[in-house]
Amino acid sequence: MELSEDEAAFLKELVKATRQRPHVVNWVDRDGTERQTTLTSPEAVRLNQLAQRLKVSKSEMLRKAAHVPVGR
Repeated sequence: MELSEDEAAFLKELVKATRQRPHVVNWVDRDGTERQTTLTSPEAVRLNQLAQRLKVSKSEMLRKAAHVPVGR
């Protein structure tokens, strides 16, 4: 299979993430919609670190993130 270095790295990370146990976080969006976000282990660790630093729950951290404007 002929792949560029970038494509091979992408596929490697995709397979690596697929083999990890997913972490699901339930949260309520700013418009009141209930959401579920599935995170990889590294994403869950990073979200936990941010939430602990701000002394909020993971779901509250995602709710606050929903208010951050998206750059263009």
